[in-house]
Amino acid sequence: MTEPGLAPAPETAVDEVVGTAREALLGAPTLGAPEYLRFAEAVSEGAGRRWAEVAEANAQDVEDGRARGLSGPFLDRIRLEERHLELFGALSRSIARELPELVRPGPVVTGLGGLRARRVPKPLGVVFMIYEAKPTVTVEGALVAVCSGNATILRGSTEIAATNAVLGDVLADALVESELPAGMVQVLGDTDRNQFRELLRRDDAVDLVIPRGSPSLVDYCRSATRIPVIVGGSGVNHLYVHESSDPELAVRLLLDSKLPEPAGCTALEMALVDEGAADAFFAVLAERAAAGDLLDLRLRVPEELIADLPEELVAAQPVEPLADHDDGREYLDLVLAVRVVDGVDEAVDHIRRHGSGHTEGIVSGSAEATERFCRRVDAAAVVVNGSLRLHDGPTMGLGAELAISTGRLHVRGPVTIDALVTHTWRIEGNGAVRFLD
Repeated sequence: MTEPGLAPAPETAVDEVVGTAREALLGAPTLGAPEYLRFAEAVSEGAGRRWAEVAEANAQDVEDGRARGLSGPFLDRIRLEERHLELFGALSRSIARELPELVRPGPVVTGLGGLRARRVPKPLGVVFMIYEAKPTVTVEGALVAVCSGNATILRGSTEIAATNAVLGDVLADALVESELPAGMVQVLGDTDRNQFRELLRRDDAVDLVIPRGSPSLVDYCRSATRIPVIVGGSGVNHLYVHESSDPELAVRLLLDSKLPEPAGCTALEMALVDEGAADAFFAVLAERAAAGDLLDLRLRVPEELIADLPEELVAAQPVEPLADHDDGREYLDLVLAVRVVDGVDEAVDHIRRHGSGHTEGIVSGSAEATERFCRRVDAAAVVVNGSLRLHDGPTMGLGAELAISTGRLHVRGPVTIDALVTHTWRIEGNGAVRFLD
């Protein structure tokens, strides 16, 4: 049994944490070495061997969260199930497929005096991830960061402390089995905010910060550090239903975009329905509600429209008046807002004012309306006639994903393994000089 993967907080000084990470980075094998593949395999196998312990610790976190009054969707973010173990295995296999392409040098270019230059991939360095609730990020963060040659410091929230303690052990064992430096992964057991703030100040030792969580967490990280930040931003996402759309399709996409994981970052928060599509849309929604397909979804609709909604819809689902503060709101719950709009331009204007730049969608049978919407909406992804849930690295065929970035520089959209490498230019001069004869 190896030493636990948890840093011995709260006594651990930040100097020790970052020093351990830098030392591990310097002692790590070069990018693409077989140790990284062995680490991915060892994490998957170790999680399987100790899944009973992981599940027991996770059940305790869920029960503690329930006792603190956390919402059902929030508890779902904490909860681990058997499918997550399968996910870890799939993630390990995906990384194994992606590594050969990741480490391949770029094409050779020739320059002055016959010099030959090419870009060679290198790890970014030390990656600090801060995240709330989801213990899957502990494994995802370690796998994606370490297998791209980076040392990683992982800080989960208090709500997943017990789960992280066991997962930290799994990761520590995997580092030993793969003969990687022990400091390549540190799962911080200290949730003290002073340590968190101090780590954000250490631009001398930390190369990248990735916050995943609430807007307040993301905003704080942006303002409190000089370290480059990849923002796993909040998802105030919209689905625009054009008058040319098939109402059956529109409702099906709406339900898939909202009901599974309503607190997920790609979850739908507001449907924008054309006036010309509203009657047919609400009629189909009422049919699905009467069949029980909307589960416990609560609807928020402009007060003046409530009286005109189908009786079956009002009888089956809680319907509440829509307020101004619902615009731009990420519910993180089984709540869906609906607004009726007058065409593409009004829908786009609403999204520009209130969207978070994460995932926007359109349901339309009109090529002209679709093109206008896609040209004018600025988001990390715009989905046409599909569920917003399609904005996902593995689903898109991009491979393992660490987060979805709403930033503009370095990476936007799925943060896959290639986003955690930089490049060095290797120049073969062959005796060439620039100025002297």
